Amino acid sequence: MIFTFIAGLLALVAGAEVLVRGASRLALSIGISPLVIGLTVVAFGTSAPEVAVSVGAVLDDKNDIALGNVVGSNIFNILFILGLSAVITPLVVNRQIIRQEVPIMVGASLLLLVLSLDLVLGLLDCVLLSLLLVAYTVFLVVQSRREDKGEPDEYEHLTKTASRWDAHWAVQVLLIVAGLGLLVLGSRWLVDAAVAFAKDFGVSDLVIGLTVVAAGTSMPEVATSVMASVRKERDIAIGNAIGSTTFNILGCIGISGLVSANGLAVPPSVLNFDIWIMLAAAFACLPVFLTGRKIARWEGVIFLAYYIAYTTYLIMAAQDHNALEAFSTMMLSFILPITVVTFVVMILKPGNKI
Repeated sequence: MIFTFIAGLLALVAGAEVLVRGASRLALSIGISPLVIGLTVVAFGTSAPEVAVSVGAVLDDKNDIALGNVVGSNIFNILFILGLSAVITPLVVNRQIIRQEVPIMVGASLLLLVLSLDLVLGLLDCVLLSLLLVAYTVFLVVQSRREDKGEPDEYEHLTKTASRWDAHWAVQVLLIVAGLGLLVLGSRWLVDAAVAFAKDFGVSDLVIGLTVVAAGTSMPEVATSVMASVRKERDIAIGNAIGSTTFNILGCIGISGLVSANGLAVPPSVLNFDIWIMLAAAFACLPVFLTGRKIARWEGVIFLAYYIAYTTYLIMAAQDHNALEAFSTMMLSFILPITVVTFVVMILKPGNKI
């Protein structure tokens, strides 16, 4: 299992490098902005493991893993991936992210909450989510082809420095396909090994879905966003995380629900706790992105700290740990209020304009 875990990580790193190169070059070749490539091709492609795992879980009659995987992956995408990417290099946020993509992500999260109130995501719910995904994708592509980009293109250097071998669109598509293939394969190896480890400790399917499987299937997003951050391709780094979060709700849950004959049952614990954490993480992007349209390193550290706290809570709750009550009290009475006050001050600070 250790060998499988390491092999999965290596495949993810290689796949991310190939995917980012192919996607950024393709964006320039066909006249679609790198941000839209990050929000669609890269985001949807790196979410393929979530789709595969959730559909497989539904077919195996393990709805807890299917839904837990999506909710957990979205929390991971925002808090861990954006946090880690910002720690590597402060991320300048494209205006379209603030004005359009984050509100869409928040709207999709709110829609999931509303549809889950009856503790089941039925066939009509999942058809609605799937149709919204198609409409969103078409809208992004049409918008990108029509608009006149007014912001500096951070990928302009690629046209000057790229080698001839990857200048043709066919090679770029091949790089994207190869990168996605490596990401899906690496993610599968990683998840298989991680689930085996978790099962040895007697953790429930829901907790496994929210943590181990969610983190494992999000490794493509981690590898892609981190690699994009290292290469200073910030639009792909941010667009990948935001786009994947939206895709997970509209596409992953939509497709999984269409496969299921009876819809997806929503565990009460997910409705009462985890979906709210996912929604809070989505809303947290707004004040952070508004501070000079940048995710600073210290803001990335806050995101990472909250993901660690969330995961710690899940593990402690699963084990009914004696320190759980004290940990919860500390978070609710001290850390969360301070963070909320900080975000309010940040968003009201003069000069923070969208």
